[in-house]
Amino acid sequence: MKTYIALLRGINVGGHKNLKMADLKLLFEDLGFQNVSTYIQSGNVVFSAKEENDISDMISKEIEKCFGWEVPVLVKTAYSIAQIIKDCPFEEAKKTEAYFMLLASKPETKLMEAVHEISYPNEEFVLTEDCVYIYFSKGYGNAKLNNNFFEKNLKVAATTRNYRTLAKLVDLAG
Repeated sequence: MKTYIALLRGINVGGHKNLKMADLKLLFEDLGFQNVSTYIQSGNVVFSAKEENDISDMISKEIEKCFGWEVPVLVKTAYSIAQIIKDCPFEEAKKTEAYFMLLASKPETKLMEAVHEISYPNEEFVLTEDCVYIYFSKGYGNAKLNNNFFEKNLKVAATTRNYRTLAKLVDLAG
């Protein structure tokens, strides 16, 4: 058994795709996952499962079947999330205020190179194959370099969490 962290994109935001964490926990248990726990209302689940391919697709299809809407689900091992946090290129003060945009797959090299050329004042990012590390000196609220921007320009699914959330999920994963 491996410990995984599932990150659901776009639930419980602005009154759309409302999903109670108790219902999400039951859904994961019904899929046969063990040691299931959720963290805050934004769709974060820690669970244990046998190593399988397409866990993300399995979860996404079950959510659509049970609740009637499509939700992108990104699943990574707890170890890989811990490594992403460890590899954060920002100094500690920025790291604890940073956002981590986890990518569902590796973007094409030419798209990564094109994105490297883009910059906005007060927004700093470092792009890797599996994560975009972002620091906004003026906050995330009005940022140009948001999740939608990177999904569109890198042509990959992504979901964003702040440092505190990812660190807590790794802690919950033990």
